[in-house]
Amino acid sequence: MVRTEISLFLKNQPGELARLAKLFTESGVNIDAMTIQDASEYVKELFKARGRSIRRIASPANYNSMQKDSVEYALIRVLVNKTDLAVDLLSRNDYVFDVIPVIALALPNEPGTLAKLADTLGREGVNIRYVYGSGLPDSSQALYVFAPDDMETAVEILK
Repeated sequence: MVRTEISLFLKNQPGELARLAKLFTESGVNIDAMTIQDASEYVKELFKARGRSIRRIASPANYNSMQKDSVEYALIRVLVNKTDLAVDLLSRNDYVFDVIPVIALALPNEPGTLAKLADTLGREGVNIRYVYGSGLPDSSQALYVFAPDDMETAVEILK
């Protein structure tokens, strides 16, 4: 249920995602889930949180350049099958990234499942900061990744 998500920045240009995917492929790292978005809003939030609770892996100089050029970057969030190896690969290849715990759940792929789960967490006062997921049209299950504001309470509720 609790997994480690890697959030990283890529230049928002052709070929960058392929380069990352090849890096993982060559080392046997499989991407279990992924979402990609423009990085500008994330960078603003990163700087608000910096120094409070974020685990900084990149140098301050990297963060400063990211703040300035964030529109030119994409934020990618991934779950992989070999997190430690992926973190090592990213470090050795000068990627800017963070790691955080998230909840990954295989849910029934049917109407109302997400609504029911979100309602349960909401009634208990747990905010979902973001969620991503997908299921195949003919599949009975979907994979959803949640980033709750209160991980401990969310895990207890979802047990």
